[in-house]
Amino acid sequence: MTLIPTILCGGAGSRLWPVSREQHPKPFIHLADGQSLLQKAFLRGATLPQATAVLTVTNRELLFKVRDEYRALGEGPAATDFLLEPFARNTAAAIAAAALHVAARYGEDALLLVLPADHVVHDQAAFARAVEQAMALAAQGRLVTFGIRPDHPETGYGYIEANGTDVVRFVEKPSLETAQAYVGSGRFLWNAGMFCLRAGTVLSAMEAHCADILAATRTCLATSHRSEGDGVTQVELDADTFRQVREESIDYALMEKVAGTPGAVAVVPCDIGWSDIGSWASMAELTPPDAAGNRVVGQALLRDTRNCYVNSRGRIVGTVGVDNLLIIDTPDALLVAHHDHAQDVKHVYNQLKAENNEAYRVHRTVHRPWGTFTVLENGPWYKIKRIDVKPGQTLSLQMHHHRNEHWIVVHGMAKVTCEQTERFVRTNESTYIKAGFKHRLENPGMIDLVMIEVQCGEYLGEDDIVRFEDKYGRVN
Repeated sequence: MTLIPTILCGGAGSRLWPVSREQHPKPFIHLADGQSLLQKAFLRGATLPQATAVLTVTNRELLFKVRDEYRALGEGPAATDFLLEPFARNTAAAIAAAALHVAARYGEDALLLVLPADHVVHDQAAFARAVEQAMALAAQGRLVTFGIRPDHPETGYGYIEANGTDVVRFVEKPSLETAQAYVGSGRFLWNAGMFCLRAGTVLSAMEAHCADILAATRTCLATSHRSEGDGVTQVELDADTFRQVREESIDYALMEKVAGTPGAVAVVPCDIGWSDIGSWASMAELTPPDAAGNRVVGQALLRDTRNCYVNSRGRIVGTVGVDNLLIIDTPDALLVAHHDHAQDVKHVYNQLKAENNEAYRVHRTVHRPWGTFTVLENGPWYKIKRIDVKPGQTLSLQMHHHRNEHWIVVHGMAKVTCEQTERFVRTNESTYIKAGFKHRLENPGMIDLVMIEVQCGEYLGEDDIVRFEDKYGRVN
């Protein structure tokens, strides 16, 4: 039986700001063991013995980060597929596109194992057993979801009411009193947002219950660019037609509607050590506490401090006389929140976004397909960056209207194209790029290229880039 683990990698993770940003969302957060949530999701699916290929649905701008995360894990399954969204349209569109792709490439009997990229599962063996049960149910033509047996009343999760493996109904996030009743009844499970779906079954169900989403997605796939090579299939969804797909979750668009049909939806109750890491409070649970209940990632000096979570990988944090706080430190933003208000961090993120403050979107260090850049200092008429270019990588042929750039090589060697002139700039040498000049930076060497860039001009925004050629497809 063909099984295609299908990883949904998107979302802002606004409750995990300031580590999670729009261009560095929650799946890319690395835990204490060095693996990111995305890497854990990939391994969760790829190491299943039934897995034929792994399909990832993600944003076009995140592809290079996803591929870097997978590449760091070493060998995976024989094939890796990517569906690249130009923008988010929620999970119904993502699963419709995935099911259409899987049906066309692997057949309608192939099973999709839909896995969010930002969850944690601690018991892989129990997860594998749950997948076996789900595959057997899905092969019977049922839409299968996974339900987590609750060990406490939780108001942050949706619930599934079940009679054995039959789903009675899906329930939205309840009040505390209702959650207590659910847990006490023994009939309710937490909705984990994971599914096992036969491609042909989910397509037929979507045709019956959300035909407009399926039809619009099918039209989009027909007009989308596809490329294949080296065991990788990549489909870049067409922006104009994808914009016509209605935005809705798979729960609203399909699962809640089908749940009313006897025998249509099944659930696998399981204990797999699951968490959706939905807030800094749940992230804190991954770190063992000390005798005072404090949990620390990084360096912290704690005095008269109890029940606090401190996450600071770059600077030392000192606390005195505080209790029940979440303290998250990054190079350009600091979050201090009461533990009981962990879910409200999203309001800070949303306010930054409304004000168009870059702190909601990017970190001080920004990842690009060719490497990274870090803003060291930013003034009214100047900006200083550190630029790291990976071996063999090339920036786009580009031009800036409003800024001049001074480049100083501090490690490695750069190949610099400026208008019609090419030259090599070595360690402790520099060059100057005048505004309005077409230029390109390359790393022709076998080691990382590290440069300091000093920008001077009347406008220094990252959108002052006109690209003429780009190997990563960033030219319209």
